[in-house]
Amino acid sequence: MPKLKTRKAAAKRFRATGTGKIVRRKAFKSHLLEHKSSNKKRSLRQSTLVHERDELNVRLMLPYL
Repeated sequence: MPKLKTRKAAAKRFRATGTGKIVRRKAFKSHLLEHKSSNKKRSLRQSTLVHERDELNVRLMLPYL
């Protein structure tokens, strides 16, 4: 079996938890922040889990995660 290549763009965006779930950052936190509330910006700092329907696609991009 040949080695599988990792999608480097995905490797920079996702990581695994101790239990094997995949963690991602939230969107909408890079610009246009003036009109967003402090509450909204604070909640966007937290990382969150990848949805179960998207998890297979991420695992295919990261075979050694």
